[in-house]
Amino acid sequence: MGDVHILSGHRPRPPLKKPVWIIVLVCLVSMFLICAYVYPPRGSAACYMLSSRGCKALSDWLPPDPAREYTDEEMASRVVIKDILNTPPLESKSPKIAFMFLSPGSLPFEKLWDKFFQGHEGRFTVYVHASKEKPVHVSRYFINQDIRSDQVVWGKISMIDAERRLLANALKDPDNQHFVLLSDSCVPLHTFDYVYDYLMHTNISYVDCFYDPGPHGNGRYSEHMLPEVEKKDFRKGAQWFTMKRQHALILMADNLYYSKFRDYCKPGLDGKNCIADEHYIPTFFSMVDPGGIATWSATHVDWSERKWHPKSYRAQDITYELLKNITSIDVSVHVTSDDKHEEQVKPCLWNGVKRPCYLFARKFYPETLDKLLHLFSNYTTF
Repeated sequence: MGDVHILSGHRPRPPLKKPVWIIVLVCLVSMFLICAYVYPPRGSAACYMLSSRGCKALSDWLPPDPAREYTDEEMASRVVIKDILNTPPLESKSPKIAFMFLSPGSLPFEKLWDKFFQGHEGRFTVYVHASKEKPVHVSRYFINQDIRSDQVVWGKISMIDAERRLLANALKDPDNQHFVLLSDSCVPLHTFDYVYDYLMHTNISYVDCFYDPGPHGNGRYSEHMLPEVEKKDFRKGAQWFTMKRQHALILMADNLYYSKFRDYCKPGLDGKNCIADEHYIPTFFSMVDPGGIATWSATHVDWSERKWHPKSYRAQDITYELLKNITSIDVSVHVTSDDKHEEQVKPCLWNGVKRPCYLFARKFYPETLDKLLHLFSNYTTF
């Protein structure tokens, strides 16, 4: 036993090799996920740094942004709008279309509209808002159909006021189920029966509406519209709508969003050229009932010349081929006002079926009347 050495304490062991690279990797991934949660990527470049799937995979994993709390005025407005939209419209035994004409004075195409309306009494009503001078009527369908009118200034809220004035008068007739806004330069492209069936047998309104990131779209937005109208919700479109009765009612009931555009969408405000009639109605319906509108107007206008104003038609322009081409268009095209000039092309769907987009057309000079009267029976049979 003398030769046996007794060892005290623990037996020494070789030091462990720590997986440092694993610890570092876990820390980096944890930090990335924390940053992604706190500061989620908004731009397209950030989205595609790690995966070709982009933001979608990350956004599916991350919790949704908390909903903004509505103001008292928003809450009240949305309750009323929701209630109107959810209430089935009253059925009419004699449903009619209200044709609402917004004009400075006399209507140069009354004779053409007279031909359009003939034989369809009891299926339409006519309302005329003449902002400058009392119109002289030549058609029996227009006599005594002038409403109380007020001055209209292009680009200002008075244009919206005139539209709402027309709607208010037309809504007094419970048989009016669809409402069409027309200018003094508008002409019909189809027969009355075609127009009536097109509008009455669908459950949407034809409100022009698209997202334009350029200077003549979202560049006109004012942050004074916050919190009710955010920049991402700002839309643009032509003012010439056709609208079902429920939409006409919620437009008349609205004061909250209307007041935002009345106060903060006007030419010259903050150095911008905001045009209320190009933005209020498209933005309003895009926010409160986006699925209830088509995103194009049923009234054709030609912007192909890319000028401040659309193309206007002279007498020499009016041919059978021109009208046939207009009535055969079955896609809507919007062009953004930014440097990209991106074309947004969508098929015109009527109850899910692709059909021609336009029922009316505008920007015709009065001198075209005789040719249009001569061609009316032919081009409206397309």
